[in-house]
This record gives sequence, structure tokens and C-alpha cells, in this order.
Amino acid sequence: MKNLRWIVLAAAAAVVIALPFAIAQQGPTPDSSETVARPRKKDPPPPSTDVIDSTTNSSNTTNPPSNATPPPATNPNDSTDSTDEPKIPSKFTKKDKDLPETAPTFHSDVTTIQLDVAVLDNKGHFLPGVPREKFRVLEDNVPQKITSFSVNSDAPITIAMVIEFSNLFQRYYSQGWYETLVASYGFVQTLKPEDYVAIVAYDLKSEILCDFTTDRQKVQEAMQRLRIPGFSEACLFDALADTEQRMSNIEGRKAILLIASGRDTFSKLTYDKTRKAVQEAGVPIYAVSMLQAMRIMAEQNMGPIQQLDWLQADNEMKTFAAETGGQAYFPRFVGEFPNIYQSVAGALRNQYSLAYQPSNQAKDGKFRKLKVELVDPQTGDALRISENGKPVKYSVVTKAGYTAPRDVE
Repeated sequence: MKNLRWIVLAAAAAVVIALPFAIAQQGPTPDSSETVARPRKKDPPPPSTDVIDSTTNSSNTTNPPSNATPPPATNPNDSTDSTDEPKIPSKFTKKDKDLPETAPTFHSDVTTIQLDVAVLDNKGHFLPGVPREKFRVLEDNVPQKITSFSVNSDAPITIAMVIEFSNLFQRYYSQGWYETLVASYGFVQTLKPEDYVAIVAYDLKSEILCDFTTDRQKVQEAMQRLRIPGFSEACLFDALADTEQRMSNIEGRKAILLIASGRDTFSKLTYDKTRKAVQEAGVPIYAVSMLQAMRIMAEQNMGPIQQLDWLQADNEMKTFAAETGGQAYFPRFVGEFPNIYQSVAGALRNQYSLAYQPSNQAKDGKFRKLKVELVDPQTGDALRISENGKPVKYSVVTKAGYTAPRDVE
């Protein structure tokens, strides 16, 4: 009997010890799928079937009467929450072509076109004092009525410096490297404390060395990165279109200072697409071409293809500047840079601001050409400006046009 007793106690102990391991081998319980991110929907508790009848004894309280309505059957696989409300049906759908008159509609209208105009003499100096009635705005050769006019003098500017810095023409300690750094550092020194500036360098791809800031310490730190170029490619079109798009929503006086040779070797965008992008953005481009002196000395050793490439680069920079309301400069000597900086600052800080409501309200998404002229209001002829009794040759600089909006569908 004593041995039988020990055998029974040993078997009971084995069962107690093996029970936790058996539970652990069953895996996670179904409730383990409930998480904070996606809680498990629990079935509502079934309604109670207890019916209390005061006329019966307590032994019958758990038995429902024969005429009681049974509870609705619950499907355990149905995950629909009983508290969800039915969706509100939409009154109108996209398939409805003829909407009632009371249905709301939304339209995008062109209310005002804003133009920044600079009147410059043949030396690039700003000509002040031109009255409002002397300006004439033409949209697709149709005169427009000017609704507002103001003169901004010495206003702060927001400018992005797009600098070509590749191993193609800016090799370390080369002439192109030296000219690029002198032009870049020189322009930064002419900025005022309240001016915002960004530094963008490009070779195989564009890189924002410094975002828009008034902190000159950050700008100097960004300029210090222009030391040794990385790639022998120049993606001018991509860098220019990307910067134009980023600056299109910036308010106030803004411009792009392009310091480059004008050559493009590896851009994803073509010249036509880049030209359309800069026209739509409308940010003025002031282009400063590099390596002019070296090109003149090397022209006799160039083939016709190389000469054509450089001529095309110059024409592209001129086109980008002219169609955005900027200017293009082709200095041959480093000593010309201070005059260029003064011309750019004068064109940006001293401008005439014109606004008008276009007579063509068609929302067709087409490009509208713009032209601003100075005329004699009595005769309609071109205005003559003289200084010290001598006629002054001048030019009116503004953007080439804008793209009309489309209807909101």
C-alpha cells in the first residue's frame, strides 16, 4: 500500500508540472490579435433571457415563457459593429452631367495680373520718375487698362544663386574655378542684411547648399563647400527648372542669379520643356556667363561643332533672361563684376509695379504674350526721354507673359 501511495502522488505531481508546458505549446490565444493600432471588434453580449414573473416561484425564473420572442441569431464570423450607423447616400455623383441650378459650382477667375517693370538706360541704370500715364500694357497686342500703379524704391529682395560647379569647367585651381568663386563671393557681399538668399550648386544634379536665409554665417558656410567639384557633367536645365518651381509661390521681389557657362550635358529636361517651365513660373533670371575671355582666345582652335555649342549656350541664357524679365551678362574680365552686381540690384530694388485685369477672360490654359511700352499719351508714339538735353536710349524689362488658368472641373 505504501508503494501504491507513492506511485499515485508521483503521477499527480507529473500532471501538475506538465500542465503549464502543455498550455504554452497551444500557441497564442485568439485575443492576442487585439492591438492598439487595430482593436479587435467584440461581439455585443446576448440579451438576457431571464424573465421574472411575480406570479411564479423562483424555480421558473430561468425558463422563458413559450410565447417569448427569441433573441436574434448572432453570426460569430460577422465583424460588423452593431453601433455603426448607415452611410449617408450622396445626392450627386460624378456620372450626373446635368446638375440642378441649386447645386454649387466652383470657378477660378483671373482677377489681377501683377507686373514688375524696370526702365533701364543703355548702361543698365534705373530711370525713375516715369508717370503712370506713360505706360502701356499689351496682352497679345491688345491694350489693357492699368488698375494700379506704384514705385518700389530700395525694396528688399529674395534671390537664389544657381551656380554651375562641375569638373567640366571648374576644375580645382583652373580659370573657370577662379571666375566662378569670384563672381559668387562678390555678389554675396553686395546683399543687404534684410535680403534673403539661397545657394544652389549643380553638376550631375542640383544641391541646395543653403536654403533662403538672412543669416550671412550660413551663407558663408555654404560657399565654403565650393572647393573641389565632383562630376564632369552640367545639368543646367534641371537645376534651373527646379529652382523656378520652388520660387514660383514666393511673394515680393524675387529673382534667380545664374552663374554658369551655359552648357548643358546631362539634364533630363529638354531645352523646350525648360523654356516652358521658366515662362510659367515667371521668376526673373539674371544670367552671368563665365569663361568668355578663354573662349575668345580658344576660338581659333575650335571646330565648327564646338563653336556652335558655345553659341547655343549664349543664346539659351539670353532667352531664359529675356522671357522672364531679367537680363544676361557676358563679362570678359573679372573687373566687370561690380558693375553687373550694381545693375542687378538696381533692376530688382527699383521697379514699377503695374496691375491690370485682362480683357480676355477665356480660361483655356494658353500662354498670353505681354509687352510694356512707354508712349506719349497724346500721340501714342514711343516716349522720348532726354537727360541734360541729350536723348537717352532705354529698354523696358518685364516678363514675356503668363499662362491663363483652366476651368475647375
